[in-house]
Amino acid sequence: MIFLDEIQSCPGARTAIRFMVRDGRFDIVASGSLLGLNHKEVSSYPAGDESTVDMYSLDFEEFLWALGVSDGLIADVRGRLSRKEQLNTFLLDRFDEYFRWYMIVGGMPAVVEEFVGSHDFGRVRQTQKRILDAYKADISKYAKGVSKSRARDCLLSVPEQMGGRFRYKDVEGIDGSGYSAYGDSLNWLTDAGIIFKCVNVSGPTLPLSFNVKYNVFKVFMSDPGILTAMMEKDTVPALLRGDSLVNGGVVAENAVAGELVRKGTQMTYFERKGRLEVDFVMGIGATVTAVEVKSGNNAKSKSLDSLMSDKYGVPRGIKLERTNVHIDEKGVEHYPLFAAAFIFPDDSGYVL
Repeated sequence: MIFLDEIQSCPGARTAIRFMVRDGRFDIVASGSLLGLNHKEVSSYPAGDESTVDMYSLDFEEFLWALGVSDGLIADVRGRLSRKEQLNTFLLDRFDEYFRWYMIVGGMPAVVEEFVGSHDFGRVRQTQKRILDAYKADISKYAKGVSKSRARDCLLSVPEQMGGRFRYKDVEGIDGSGYSAYGDSLNWLTDAGIIFKCVNVSGPTLPLSFNVKYNVFKVFMSDPGILTAMMEKDTVPALLRGDSLVNGGVVAENAVAGELVRKGTQMTYFERKGRLEVDFVMGIGATVTAVEVKSGNNAKSKSLDSLMSDKYGVPRGIKLERTNVHIDEKGVEHYPLFAAAFIFPDDSGYVL
């Protein structure tokens, strides 16, 4: 096997891959950051000879592997969630703590390695800050065709923008030009894999892709730990105490969103006239499913109840919160927050 790392540094190498593949003597693997990919510099893509795989930072289950949690214990939790069985106190408390760690640490390999080696959240934050500084440097180096300062402004506005639709007018330093000034910069951050968008749908019906409104969306950081590092230092002790309501619950919502993206779902949510909003709407097993993230213990969920009413007719509702597994009198399925890691199928075909 020939492994070509940082292939974006040599655009012509992607063209050459075609001939290396057709030679047949080697398996060819190429890796590169989307931050550095300048598609215009590649003269000819190896169409038909190249398969692309999007890579992310570690998801929650991979984070558990890094911590040394056994496959057997993970399989036990997965099975109980699948069967809608309540978890015993040991499993519920242990995995709740692991997920709170994940919301702080995230899945960037260097950060996870630091945490596993030291369990020092101060050193974890220092490593995350270095990654953030690298993001800013890469924006200055690679952001071609967009304003570098505006791309940085969009990035720094993400923590304050979360919890509702993204508004260009709320970007730090905006000059009043809105999308015309900042749209390309935000799209560049999305293409680079630093953030991702959750787009609005006009109606909670399948196929959801027919109902997408691309000009209305929420934004999330692609890595939950990097988001936490962008917030005040008090965020970490608050999460360690189990106060997931910190910053209005956006830390928990961001972590859940990341799990869904890593499972390959298109990120969509439903909002109607600013009064009715459900965090995520998706198809699970060909069934429209509304998902709400509640980081507190508030049992009320008016928006989710509305979508499952006769008016909208959504057949399935899932509520992720700090609770044990149960189904309420309205048919809403309640799961702990970390269950987001097990919503979609794995290799064995499991579906929550």
